[in-house]
This record gives sequence, C-alpha cells and structure tokens, in this order.
Amino acid sequence: MVEQDWLAEQFESSRGHLRAVAYRMLGSLTEAEDAVQEAWLRLSRADTSEVQNLGGWLTTVVGRVCLDMLRSRGSRREELLDGALPEPIAGDHRVDPVDPEREAVLADSVGLALLVVLETLEPAERLAFVLHDMFALPFDEIAPIVGRTPTAARQLASRARRRVQGTAVPDPDLARQREVVNAFLAACRGGGFDALLAVLDPDAVLRIDASAVPAGATRLIRGAPAVARQALLFSRRARFTQPALVNGSVGMVVAPRGRLLLALGLTIADGKITEIDIIADPERLDQLDLAVLVD
Repeated sequence: MVEQDWLAEQFESSRGHLRAVAYRMLGSLTEAEDAVQEAWLRLSRADTSEVQNLGGWLTTVVGRVCLDMLRSRGSRREELLDGALPEPIAGDHRVDPVDPEREAVLADSVGLALLVVLETLEPAERLAFVLHDMFALPFDEIAPIVGRTPTAARQLASRARRRVQGTAVPDPDLARQREVVNAFLAACRGGGFDALLAVLDPDAVLRIDASAVPAGATRLIRGAPAVARQALLFSRRARFTQPALVNGSVGMVVAPRGRLLLALGLTIADGKITEIDIIADPERLDQLDLAVLVD
C-alpha cells in the first residue's frame, strides 16, 4: 500500500507533462486524458522496482499508448479544418493565482495551425517529432517505441520537421507571451487600432464561440484589420479583463466582480498573435483550465 501510494504521488506530479505529450500526439484533449489514464493503469500493474527514471518510463508508456491510438483511428484532420474551436482541457476551472511550478507545467502550448500540420504526419513521424523536438527525448529512447533504430527514428523526426517548417510554432516562453498579451490588452483599453495591428499577425484568425454572438453572426474572422476592428468592440469589457493562463498558454479572462463571462485563448508566435479563441459557453468555460496571472 505504501509503494502504491508513492507511485500515485509520482504519477500525479507527472500528469501535466504526460497530458501535454498525449495532446500533441493525439490532437484531442479527451483522448489525451484517456491515454494518461491508460498509463496509470499500466503503472499500477507493472513491476517498477528496476525503473530508475519513472518520469521517462511514463513518457515512454504514454508514447506507446498514443501511437497505438493513432494507428487504430482515422484521420481527424477534417475536424480541425472546419473552423471549430479547439477542444478545451478538462480541469480545475477556478480562476486562481498561479504558482511558479504550475506556470512551468502549463506554459508550453500548441496552436491549432500547428496541430493541423501534425495531423498530416504518419503516426511514427508525429511521435518522433513530438517527443524529440517538443520534449527533448533522445532518439535512443524514441527508437524502441516506434520499433526502429535510433538513426531511423531521427529520420522520422527530420521528415516531420520538413512538413512542419513554415508553420508558426507557438512561443513557449511565458514572459514573452505575457508581454504580447499586455500590449494587446493595452491597445484594446486605449482603442488603438494601429497598436492592435502591431501585435497581430497579418493572417491572424479570430474564432468566436457561438454563444457569444447573435444568431447568424460571423464566428470566424480572418486578417489583422478585421480582427483588430472586432477587438475594438471588445474594449468596453477590457477594464474587467485580466491576463490568465487559458489551457496552458497566456490569454485573458473577462470576470467582472469575479463572475467569469469570457475566456480568450491566444496563440502567439514570433511576437505576434496568430489565433484568438473567444469562449463564452458556460459548459465550455466550466471545462477550461484557467489561472489568473499575477504580477
């Protein structure tokens, strides 16, 4: 019982990392949770007495589970191309201050554009790229998961990297993300159209939750000028808005008198906002992982 309790504690400390790996592998947060749960079941049944690096062992197990899931399902690429909002992370929806350790776990995020590209990769290519390029796992450890030599695993990642080139990869640095969000929020509060354009990527995309717009209104807005004009309409609520972690990346929450009305998830790459997701549906808000960023 003591050993089982210790394993459960170690697993919980790794859960955020394992979920991040699984999400990037599967592109579905629901399936990512399933993969993480399967990893726990395998851990609870395994003899880990000879395991020296439990975190690495769990990452390998999640990788294998995700690879099996990718190989057994059809492509979800069409779902990601239809303009739908990304599936929210189910988790603690309370808007609480963030501690530094939690920031480190949640700071890395993946944008929808990159996710679409990852969906075009073969399962083994995707695993090699995600585990090596996003999580720095050595090819010696990736090779057994995909059933290849380390050299072949390196080639898989290289092929994937060529496909990904040209796609804006989100900036994982929390401080840099925060600077961009602060600039965006200041521009909204000040009504500065040019200031908004300065922080928006020319091809920026804004997706609006259906419950946040009148029936028949546009839910998908493309291009920096159009997104900036829409952001100016948001300026009246800007004084109730605070920077926050939204599903692991820096975004904003609108919560007058502590009542959560909206969450804005942002994807930031090369110092520009490339994607904005406005979520207002109460059920979706209840599933988001939110935490206010305090100075």
